[in-house]
Parts: sequence; structure tokens; C-alpha cells
Amino acid sequence: MEFDFDTPIDRRGTDSSKWGKYAGRDVLPMWVADMDFAAPPAVIEALHRRAAHGVFGYGDPPSTLSEAVVDAVARDHRWCIEPGWLVWLPGLVTGLNVACRAVGEAGDGVFAATPIYPPFLSAPRLSRREIVAVPLQRRGARWEWDFDRVEEAIAPTTRLFMLCNPHNPVGRAFTRAELETVAAIAERHDLIICSDEIHAGLVLDPACEHLPIAALDAAVARRCITLMAPSKTYNVPGLGCAFAVIPDAGLRRRFLDVMRGIVPHANVLGYAAAEAAYRHGEPWRRALIDYLRGNAEYARAAIDAIPGLRTTPVEATYLAWIDCTALNLEDPAAFFEAAGVGLSDGADFGAPGFVRLNFGCTRDTLGQAVARMSQAVAAGGFGRP
Repeated sequence: MEFDFDTPIDRRGTDSSKWGKYAGRDVLPMWVADMDFAAPPAVIEALHRRAAHGVFGYGDPPSTLSEAVVDAVARDHRWCIEPGWLVWLPGLVTGLNVACRAVGEAGDGVFAATPIYPPFLSAPRLSRREIVAVPLQRRGARWEWDFDRVEEAIAPTTRLFMLCNPHNPVGRAFTRAELETVAAIAERHDLIICSDEIHAGLVLDPACEHLPIAALDAAVARRCITLMAPSKTYNVPGLGCAFAVIPDAGLRRRFLDVMRGIVPHANVLGYAAAEAAYRHGEPWRRALIDYLRGNAEYARAAIDAIPGLRTTPVEATYLAWIDCTALNLEDPAAFFEAAGVGLSDGADFGAPGFVRLNFGCTRDTLGQAVARMSQAVAAGGFGRP
């Protein structure tokens, strides 16, 4: 079956946060992580059927949805989970914040490796926890852990290890060996691991695969809160449906206790979309991966050809992490926005001097954005002798 990712869909003047940010301005939005592609046909059909019912009362996740998730996780990641381990959420960021509140006490430490998706930095603060951050290290063409520094940074009051795998924004799909080292550190220091795996279905490098850290073994799983959602892979973030996989009953109870009274149910349309995506979205996902892989290769070659900019290969996600430090710009995001390209500011991820580019768009849009970036750098005289 053929799927069209090349024909642009006009999102201007709609409810799109991504495009609405630059309403009335000639700026291509390449920032927030949603794609400019229509959702899979199977998802759209499922939403039409649900809407045709006409009643949108309070809803609970149907048992068929839980079965679809269990089947999909086993199929895609070779991890056997149970329906009773699932906790449904209105979004993954909610899960990050609940995890911070469910583990430890006010004043305890929460570890994260920077650069990192901004809610990893805000959730501990909002939960009255202390963030313990150690930067990933770029070694050649790859971002890697400095496990010695990680071990040194973890204090007796550190209670939670927040992992992002696949990693946003550096695009790593961490290897089994890396995850085993993370798990060993968590065991030595008796840490709970909260793993954001929302990009699990977006591994682009054929040599890589996504391995949930909780799938390493049962002992690791008992200390894990794994956060997943169909939102990134199937481009349905606005439908508000995510879930946590928590095998340990005591940890799951603490997580649910924190949710009570403050976390709303997931969206009933989100339930319908999620089940359709996990049951019938695989052909579309495979076609999407092929298209995104081409975008990733195009973006890397084009951006690395611009003097003063440098990227690393994207193993997973649809996000390119761009090093602008050689340009010595005070605010690279503002510089490129003035040139007509809206990027995410690396400072929000704990890495000033970098920007993040979302290449989940048509190849033509990506080409226009990179051309504008190249012209802006050339006009600024960067890289000239």
C-alpha cells in the first residue's frame, strides 16, 4: 500500500500550536515535536467510527485496547507485559511529573543526562526535588554516556533515574550494553528508573533497535516506570492518550495514589486512535520510517555542509540536534528564526549554543528550511577567511 508523505497539508489557520506560533510571519516551524503528516488511514477511520456513535461520555480504556498494547509491545520490542501493569495517562509529560512525585520525598535528587527534553528538567523542580544533571559526551559522530561522572553525581539522597530512550534530542537508540550499565547503577544506588520511551517506534538506523530497559530482566523491571504512547510514532499527540507500564505492584500503587484527584482520564478518541494504531498502523509506520530515514540523511548532509554547523547521525526520532557553538551566536534560535526557520532553543534542553530541528515534514519543506539556514550563515559572514 502506498502512503503519501510528499504532498503538504496546510496547517496554517488551524488549531496547530506548531504553525500558530508564527502566524502571519514567513517562518517555517521546525520546533515542537509533531509531524506535518496525516495520521495513518486506519486511525482516521477508527476516529470516524467513534465519532459516528455520537456519545462522548466519561470513558475507560477498553480491554481490547490493553490487549492491543500488550500484543504490540511483544511484537515490536520482544517484551512480554501484562494488562494489569498498564496505567493510562492523558500524556507522557504527565507521567514524568507523576513519577517525580511518586518516588522519594521533597528535597531528594532526580538524575537526568543533558541535553534532555525540557520536562525532564522542570518536573523535578515542580515536584520540589533537586535535579542532578550530567552531560552526555560527543565522541566522534555519536553522543555517549560518561558513566564515571554519572556514578559520581548520584548522592545518597538521589531516588530517581530519569532515562530518555530513544533520546530526545540527540537521537540515540541506546544499546543493550549501555542500558545494562544504567540498570547496574540503579541497582547499586537503589534507584527507581523512569524511562521515557515515547519514540520507541521511530528507530531509523537499520543497525539499531529499541530495547525497553525494563525488558532486560525481571529484577530491572521491578524498579521501572516505562512511559509510552502512540503520539509520536503515529502523529496523534493532540488526542491525549499515553500509558505507563509498571510491573511492581507497590510502585504502581504509589504512582496511582499521586494521580488521584489531579490527573484526568485519557481522551476517549485517544483510546480509539491508540487501538487502531497498534493493531493496524504497522504498514504506515514502516513507510514513514523509510521517508524519515531519507529526511535524516538529507538533513545531515545539508546541515553539515553549512560552515559552523555540525550534527550527528540520528539513530531514532525525527529530530536533528545541531551544534552551532562555532558560530559564537548569543542566541542561535533567534538568529535562525529571523532568517525564517523556527527551531527549538538548545538552552531549554540544558545546552546553550545548540538548536533542535524537527524533520517530520515534507522533503520540500525540509529543503527550504535548510536553504534558509545556509543563506543566513553565509550572509552573516561566518566561515569566511
